[in-house]
Amino acid sequence: MSGTGKRRDPAGSGKVRLTRRGRFLMWSAGVCSALVLGIAGVGAWLYQDLNGNIQGADLDNKLGGNRPVNLSPGSKNILVVGSDSRDGDNAEYGKGLTTMQSDTLMVLHIPANREWATVVSFPRDSWVEIPACDKGDGTKSAPHHFKINEAFAIGGTSGEVAEAAACTIRTVEANTGLRIDHFMSVDFQGFKGMVNALGGISVCPEQAIHDEKAHLDLEAGCQTVRDEEALGYVRARYSIGDGSDTGRIGRQQEFMQALAEKAQSKLTSPNALYGFLQSATKSLSTDEDLAGVKPLYGLASELKGIPGDRLTFLTVPNYPREADVPTDKANLVWQYPQAADLFTSLAKDEEVDKKQLQVDAKNPVHASSVRVQVLNGTGISGRAAAVAEKLREAGFAVVGTGNAPETTRATTVSHPQGLDAEAEVLAARLPDARAEQDTGVAADVVTLVAGADLDPEDIR
Repeated sequence: MSGTGKRRDPAGSGKVRLTRRGRFLMWSAGVCSALVLGIAGVGAWLYQDLNGNIQGADLDNKLGGNRPVNLSPGSKNILVVGSDSRDGDNAEYGKGLTTMQSDTLMVLHIPANREWATVVSFPRDSWVEIPACDKGDGTKSAPHHFKINEAFAIGGTSGEVAEAAACTIRTVEANTGLRIDHFMSVDFQGFKGMVNALGGISVCPEQAIHDEKAHLDLEAGCQTVRDEEALGYVRARYSIGDGSDTGRIGRQQEFMQALAEKAQSKLTSPNALYGFLQSATKSLSTDEDLAGVKPLYGLASELKGIPGDRLTFLTVPNYPREADVPTDKANLVWQYPQAADLFTSLAKDEEVDKKQLQVDAKNPVHASSVRVQVLNGTGISGRAAAVAEKLREAGFAVVGTGNAPETTRATTVSHPQGLDAEAEVLAARLPDARAEQDTGVAADVVTLVAGADLDPEDIR
């Protein structure tokens, strides 16, 4: 693991010890910490200058009507995207790709009482359902499964941030059940400008890094990075550590921690402050309600008051999709029921116990290990086959289909003794389903009775 900041481990390892407050303010809240640092002291002319830099994305009529209900009025879910536009100066990163890409994706949950906060990162290799989205060019995409970051590219086909944001919000809402209240996107070029305004950031890789895709060549040891090197450092993946997207997420958080600390100590010069805030605001796109210095400063002030020991940073529990689909060696699937429990807690505005979540996720039950019998309880011809097909796509081992003894409205998941965990994995993929033990079902399978309330398309 490489280090980036100034705080060192007391044991003498040379690695950076990260404070959660710095990561939270600088990365999870986009450029909010910059606004906290500088806006209060700038003149009216600079306020207007910075305010005009922020791009507002009009999301009205782009999100559709079938959205999750906000179960905790007063709380906020903010979708934060590190965007990877392939226009202009960014064109060298990924030739041949679509115009707009999302390189980092997370949700910041701020509770109604403002006493804690949780940041959930979504690995961009997450294999999820991408709903039908307007592409901004008069056409619409078909629903399909793919990496979660494709949503930003599909919506951004025409180069419009609003369309890219709308498709990403729809995708996150469909797969998590969380109502997204606000959206923020920070572009690569603004990130480089912030780093440069601070004179660069010190990093201490323990091994040399040579990453062709990230355009990065660094020798081992402490050094200052800026410009393309800084960007390459946070983008590099395959040449560092285990090559995973989750490993890169941790390294990005480390870098943003170091950036936040240096900003707090170095932004005393008017010129440095101006350059930093110019880069931050020019790179920022938000929904229209956040598109201004005043609302962003208000948001940042709320975050600043949250105690450091009540800030939780999580990555959605996941495992390689190869465990369910042997031919897929490139993607991750979210781990159930842990992922569903996480999203439910946030939807209900309940603080997540990170340690308990990690314990629960330590030994995943793969979908491929769950043998399922699907029975049609709807009276609609072909419903069992449709449900079975969706489950097979998700990696479950469907061993048979048939008709239930009677029709039912409610979908049920029943299991024999000893298959509690397997049944919970299946139930967590279904809307409002619960797993119950039943001695009358087959001894080695989990039985799903599809009721009238189950739409096969709603299976996660």
